[in-house]
Amino acid sequence: MRQKFFLMASLALLLSTASDAVTPPEQAVGSRAILLQGFHWNSANYAYPSWYNTLAGKASDIQSLGFTHVWFPPPSDSSASQGYMPRQLNSLNSSYGSSAELQAAVSAMTSRGIRAVVDLVVNHRVGSTGWYDFTNPTWSQYTIVNNDECYCGWGNPDTGQGFSAARDLDHKNVAEVQNGITSWLNNVLKPVGFSGIRFDYVKGFGAQYAGQYADAFGAQLCVGEMWPDTFDLNNLNANRQAIMDWINGTGNNCGAFDFTTKGILNDALANGNYWRLKDTSGKPAGAIGWWPAMSVTFVDNHDTGPAESCGSGQNLWPVPCGSVMEGYAYVLTHPGIPSVFYPHIYNWSLETPIRALIGARKAADVTSTSPVAIQQATQGLYAAIITGNSGKLAMKIGPNSWSPGGGWKLMTSGNNYAVWMQ
Repeated sequence: MRQKFFLMASLALLLSTASDAVTPPEQAVGSRAILLQGFHWNSANYAYPSWYNTLAGKASDIQSLGFTHVWFPPPSDSSASQGYMPRQLNSLNSSYGSSAELQAAVSAMTSRGIRAVVDLVVNHRVGSTGWYDFTNPTWSQYTIVNNDECYCGWGNPDTGQGFSAARDLDHKNVAEVQNGITSWLNNVLKPVGFSGIRFDYVKGFGAQYAGQYADAFGAQLCVGEMWPDTFDLNNLNANRQAIMDWINGTGNNCGAFDFTTKGILNDALANGNYWRLKDTSGKPAGAIGWWPAMSVTFVDNHDTGPAESCGSGQNLWPVPCGSVMEGYAYVLTHPGIPSVFYPHIYNWSLETPIRALIGARKAADVTSTSPVAIQQATQGLYAAIITGNSGKLAMKIGPNSWSPGGGWKLMTSGNNYAVWMQ
């Protein structure tokens, strides 16, 4: 299976350099993208001013920090304030603000050369007054899978896992679902200024449909939320393979969040097991060790971690609150497309050290495919040298001491981490 993956990955890279038709342009080759998740679980509660106005007000600072992309929350009308229970897809008035405020926030980013990524929830939908009266656009019961728990679906069987909180959509339905989503993307969302896609809950529907929608939209960057069903620290390849299989299933039209690296960092930062960050071949043990160009790394997000303060928000699978910067010292120096969580900058007072790490990445011109030479991966210590296009970064995380030796300039350091450049 791994040999098959590597063959497909190599073929995808070959094809993508000749044409943008296979892989989103940002992920076809070594990328300098750095993604900001521009919201957290409680952001929809900030009505005065609206969250969109808050985000627009940070646009200049976001630019100066070096972000190339901002991931916006789900933009459509939803029965849940966070946006993950979409109701009227074509209405862009939500708990985050009005459609005009959304437009202004996206424009504030794009006018500064920052691309806007839309959070796309297409696995499921809720009715306007009941379970399945879909309006704006109006869809029939043939758009609901026939094994939905509502016993109201007249469509085909589900192509993924069920989601009991809403009606699972039949993505085999061309006339209403496929055409409706494509129309929503190109006639409602693209005019706002979105050029990238983050797919929510991709386990709920066939990967081929995510690839189809990303291709129809012409996504400049695409990433899917491929949460692991189980996470076995002693069998990381199974998790990596599931991510690779999903990417391949999209026709390589979409990358994925590196939940393998996330799980390893959680363990390393909580228990000192930094040796897990190196696989048996000597490469990074996450998805970035197999296909870094298509892997989006992160420390925490709106689901896994706290929001405004430690313990708030969803907090479902967090790194230890005191070790957040250690996590960023890893993801912001390593290959893959790194993602940074909004509250870590603006609520946790970590803007200065995060800015320093991004500055080091840019100074060395580290990209999504930069090579890594792991120097140490032991209990209490991980150290590596990453070769960028204009310099090398040496980094260490963990309580144990390590230095790259002479000839290196210390770029930034903090509790249990340090980064040097040569």
